[in-house]
Amino acid sequence: MLKLSRLLLHSSRDPLSRKSLFGEATGDFKLLRGITTQTVMSSAMQSSARDGNSAVKIFAPYSIYKGKAALSADPRLPTFSKLGSGDYRVERRGVIMLTFWPAIGERKYDWDKRQVFALSATEVGSLISLGSKDSCEFFHDPSMLSSNAGQVRKSLSIKAHVDGSGYFISLSVVNNILKTNDRFVVPVTTAEFAVMRTAFTFALPHIMGWDQFTNQLPHGANQSSPKAVHELQSSEWDR
Repeated sequence: MLKLSRLLLHSSRDPLSRKSLFGEATGDFKLLRGITTQTVMSSAMQSSARDGNSAVKIFAPYSIYKGKAALSADPRLPTFSKLGSGDYRVERRGVIMLTFWPAIGERKYDWDKRQVFALSATEVGSLISLGSKDSCEFFHDPSMLSSNAGQVRKSLSIKAHVDGSGYFISLSVVNNILKTNDRFVVPVTTAEFAVMRTAFTFALPHIMGWDQFTNQLPHGANQSSPKAVHELQSSEWDR
């Protein structure tokens, strides 16, 4: 940057040097772009038809591109089922979905070879509570409740850099059915991890369904009788 500022000062005095300035500045920019981490916050909207009505899905992953692999994270909201009473309950809890895919060249990545890892609410809590020198590891078996239990093993590891400047986030997927063994390693800077921590903290109550629960409290409170509220308080304190 100091070199560029000197060139700008010189060019203001000598118009003939502008062409040289442009060439050198372009070279500096390419070098800077080459060593700067690419972090993309992308938003896309996709229309789809559901039950004959037009529905809109919003995609807003936080993506980090590095030399050997890329990583993106986005929340997946819970699904609800209707009870016989007309009320709703969480049928399937939401997650923070991490997606990894390998690099196949400079600024080129193979999306078809992606692997995913779904962070539960508790695992999100472990991640956002990490200190600058802490580490954690999670293990998943996607086929745990089926006859293929143990055939696919996933391991997500988050390890702090020795100098405290960030983390290594790695995913290992061993698939004995397909005879494959995939491993992705994405170095994450302190700033990138701060974005993940803040975003995950914001998304946590949403993947638990608590945002829907709190939104219906005022409506429910208006319909509750004083007697019902008193009985609820008594049962809570009596335990």
